[in-house]
Amino acid sequence: MTSKTEQAGQAGKTTGRAGRAEAAAEALGYEQARDELIEVVRRLETGGTTLEDSLALWERGEELAKVCRSRLDGARARLDAALAEETDGAGRAEDGDGDGGR
Repeated sequence: MTSKTEQAGQAGKTTGRAGRAEAAAEALGYEQARDELIEVVRRLETGGTTLEDSLALWERGEELAKVCRSRLDGARARLDAALAEETDGAGRAEDGDGDGGR
């Protein structure tokens, strides 16, 4: 039987590992995360892994999917900002040029 102190230490180790794995996933670019996610899905679909390995793969897949979503959301925000800037610039140019010839 493990003491509460030992259980807390083990939980801290698990949380620490998960935090490091999540930080490592965040450091990946979109293409790297996507490619690794494809491999994780392939391995899960193939089967033949232990329950523990399947759970670890699932967790890694969730981390990678979160990274992909985050990268895509960031790209969408950048595109939206660029389009808004382009639209604002075109609107100002039209306002300035429209009355200047009178």
